[in-house]
Amino acid sequence: MPNLEETYDIVVVGAGHAGCEAALAAARLGLETIMFTVSVDSIALMPCNPNVGGSSKGHLVRELDALGGEMGKNIDKTFIQSKMLNESKGPAVHSLRAQADKQEYSREMRRTLENTDHLTIRQAEVSDIIVEDGRITGVKTYSGAVYHAGAVVLATGTYLKARCIYGDVSNPTGPNGLQAANHLTDSLKEHGIEMFRFKTGTPARVDKRSIDFSKMEEQFGDERVVPFSFTTDPESIQKDQVSCWLTYTNEKTHEIIRANLDRSPLFSGAIEGTGPRYCPSIEDKVVKFPDKNRHQLFVEPEGLYTNEMYLGGMSSSLPEDVQYAMYRTVPGLENVKIVRNAYAIEYDCINSRQLKATLEFKNIEGLFSGGQFNGSSGYEEAAVQGFMAGVNASMKVLGREPYVLDRSQAYIGVLIDDLVTKENHEPYRMMTSRAEYRLLLRQDNADLRLTEIGHDMGLISDERYEKLLEKEKMIEKEIHRLEQTNIGANKAIQEFLERNNSTLLKSGSTLAELVKRPELDYKKLAEIDPDRRELPEDVIEQVNINLKYEGYIRRQKQQVAQFKKLESKKLDVNFDYSTVQGLRREAVQKLNAYKPMSVGQAGRISGVSPADISVLMVHLFH
Repeated sequence: MPNLEETYDIVVVGAGHAGCEAALAAARLGLETIMFTVSVDSIALMPCNPNVGGSSKGHLVRELDALGGEMGKNIDKTFIQSKMLNESKGPAVHSLRAQADKQEYSREMRRTLENTDHLTIRQAEVSDIIVEDGRITGVKTYSGAVYHAGAVVLATGTYLKARCIYGDVSNPTGPNGLQAANHLTDSLKEHGIEMFRFKTGTPARVDKRSIDFSKMEEQFGDERVVPFSFTTDPESIQKDQVSCWLTYTNEKTHEIIRANLDRSPLFSGAIEGTGPRYCPSIEDKVVKFPDKNRHQLFVEPEGLYTNEMYLGGMSSSLPEDVQYAMYRTVPGLENVKIVRNAYAIEYDCINSRQLKATLEFKNIEGLFSGGQFNGSSGYEEAAVQGFMAGVNASMKVLGREPYVLDRSQAYIGVLIDDLVTKENHEPYRMMTSRAEYRLLLRQDNADLRLTEIGHDMGLISDERYEKLLEKEKMIEKEIHRLEQTNIGANKAIQEFLERNNSTLLKSGSTLAELVKRPELDYKKLAEIDPDRRELPEDVIEQVNINLKYEGYIRRQKQQVAQFKKLESKKLDVNFDYSTVQGLRREAVQKLNAYKPMSVGQAGRISGVSPADISVLMVHLFH
């Protein structure tokens, strides 16, 4: 019997947060796209905490939205609590975080996918990639069906040869007990792809009715909700929000954990995968921070129509009897009932240094990769990689130039550059501290930075782009007006300054100079600024930030100009670095292994020193 055979422009393997963004980007660019999943019911599943955003991750979602991605729009439709984090600090680290209704998030994303032209969803397990003469030509499913394609995006998340572990129980399943994908790894290895074994974990889900909330601190959402998507009307999402709760572990909790470490697969050697440093299990925290007598535990709802609650901060792979004992030492959880045990999950992923900055494999043309499969952790990190992989796979098929965002343009650029340039021996997590130019890469200006690129890609409408240009004009015009508006040291002005504990004027000043004072801001100056006209909230925010941080922003722009200089010095990816006299042996090995695209990228490879870069510059550019 002949097997089923079909042809598409783009094949996407996986339907998690990376797969969804990759498939939507390709289909919206008019390419016939098919997305495979082991279960249609797990599209855009949130197997860990059902939230989007958070410190630095909020930046990624905003950037994705500015480029034409879906995650921001989807969380705006399905959030149950929203909060702007780090508001007491500077705008560079403000980050939006929203708790989602887990089922609704998944359902809404599926609805979007199912109603997108050029997109086919298929429940089947992809078992092989088909490669001819170093180029991908399609994939094969476990049933033997062949799908020919111009490009393929791998977004397998944590499903490849996955196993879930707690105590001495080991289930060969993907997250939430879903079917694992056991066949693709072997095909990838046969084609020379180097694989790693990583692990991540999740805490127990517990029954809300068994919790005593009177012993916990209630955590409320923001009074005024700020949307994730630049296209969402803020008025449309102001709604009643659910509460989250904060409690703490104690010495008794830690004693139980310490007494049972020998039963933890993490410490007994039953788990081989490397876990995430910045999202450790509770047993990890107790061992690594012995002097801490308590750890935070966030109790968060999984949705509006379920009693399941998520215990954030207490992920574990201890046996179930120990889980019960330790959770019940926590204030408010004395009589807790577990719905789903905490578990660790081990899975196959790739060494991401095999990828170009476009997320295409260096040794297999037309094969792209995105998401946790690249050795990262987190829904947001996954989504942005899936999007960029989907866009660049599409550009390949369309014969257009690929898109690479650099470190000075976006957090997305930092994330991908780190993955393809640095040695990652554990799941990679995005943090604000990883971005050198974070004062420029704020979440509030993601639209101003990236909408033009999204429009150029073909994923942002002309209408949305026109609105952005209008916003830019309003910001420039208002900053110019404030810089040109002089005010004298008259009685009304001095009284205003006195009321706001601000130094009195000795001579005249401009309104722009007053905005820069720490105790004043654009809004406060309204009473001494009669000529001001009504402006949208997002324009006011940009005017205020740009004036207040003008000196710092100027300095950072100078650093970026220096960075761009090195990035613009392109390197031949086929160049043999052993021909360069004076390069240290380690630098030669590293440069030949990585094949950097620019001098800037070469300088970020660990083991390549500034002296090596100087030698290289002399050899190549003099």
